[in-house]
Amino acid sequence: MIMRLSAALADRYRVERELGAGGMATVYLAHDIKHDRDVAIKVLHPDLGAALGGERFLAEIKTTAKLQHPHILPLLDSGDAGDGLLYYVMPLVTGETLRTRLEREQQLPVDDALLIAREVADALGYAHALGVIHRDIKPENILLRDGHALVADFGIALAVQTAGGARMTQTGLSLGTPQYMSPEQAMGERTIDQRSDLYALAAVTYEMLVGEPPFTGPTVQAIVARLLTETPRSMSAQRKAVPEGVNHAVMRALEKLPADRFATAPEFIAALRADAPMPARTSGAVSARRMTAPLWALPVVGVAMLGIGAMLTPLLTPMLRTSPAISQPVRNLTVALPDSMQVAFKGSVESAGGQGSVTISADGRRIAWVGVAGRDGAGVRLYVRDMDSYAIAAVGGSEGAFAPVLSDDGARLAYFSGPEFREVNLA
Repeated sequence: MIMRLSAALADRYRVERELGAGGMATVYLAHDIKHDRDVAIKVLHPDLGAALGGERFLAEIKTTAKLQHPHILPLLDSGDAGDGLLYYVMPLVTGETLRTRLEREQQLPVDDALLIAREVADALGYAHALGVIHRDIKPENILLRDGHALVADFGIALAVQTAGGARMTQTGLSLGTPQYMSPEQAMGERTIDQRSDLYALAAVTYEMLVGEPPFTGPTVQAIVARLLTETPRSMSAQRKAVPEGVNHAVMRALEKLPADRFATAPEFIAALRADAPMPARTSGAVSARRMTAPLWALPVVGVAMLGIGAMLTPLLTPMLRTSPAISQPVRNLTVALPDSMQVAFKGSVESAGGQGSVTISADGRRIAWVGVAGRDGAGVRLYVRDMDSYAIAAVGGSEGAFAPVLSDDGARLAYFSGPEFREVNLA
């Protein structure tokens, strides 16, 4: 590729060597002949360039060229080098990426982490005011120069998605990084707003302070399963130096529902001050409202296997964790399964990174599980049973399912099937 790029740009840039490669592009060190300066040229991967088409991508990327901010790495040039080689040019920054620093230090000093977070948030706020969403905030896209942050690839993800349209899906290409994706982005929502960027920045801030992102896992499916169903661990509980106000600000920005996060970057910046006052305690009414969150925001209920094969003892108390103001007695129940059926705790369920195999609706009236029917252990799929009935129903099309989640009223069931997140109306 470097030979083709050098030949195509020989009259404007002298391409010297490859600096690195990422999910969407390969970066080259080059010299701008006209202006006598070193630059970084990013070339989209050929399959991505072929899916996009040069004219549409270059039209969309013009928005990025208009961004002028102290903490945004500017776009100097862009073009089509032929044969699907779409490129854009940025200044060559002397320094390192936030990813490089995290790999070296793992956890940053609290003051350093908060300075970087506030500067990135300031850049986001500027772009958001112009209607531009980054969509791929991550440590690799945050450059550090003299201790200060520069956000790179601003608007590139949007340009790729807008230019690519349906062809992106057809080629299997995806945007974003699972550890930093907002739930709505992970669910494939095409229309997202500034709150998705703030979620990603909160995930980066969490990693700067704790040493790892809020959710990790061995596979993309495992990370997304945790992202959609779990609550991040408190930063203050893992690192005492993190002020409680900062912990609250980051945890709020990591809420599953966009409506529960900060509405704007300036609000997040104000809350990230180490001396920011703690907000008032959440009322019971608000907690009750959060119990009715969308399906992807509901927790997966864990279970314990008792005896040989057939007895389950799930506790309903995990369903109450999202509402500390609600106090109810613990209810234990036992569900007997036919001898020919067992709960699948292994096999495909392991691909969810240890997610629960059983889920119970919040009202306690319906249970669903990943089951194996037949003594040969074949046929992993989802099964549903109402608690006031002995009838067990198989969920059609759920073969190979894992990480099931029932809605509060038990009317809807969501689950993962390979990389897909599916939802079934049980009514």
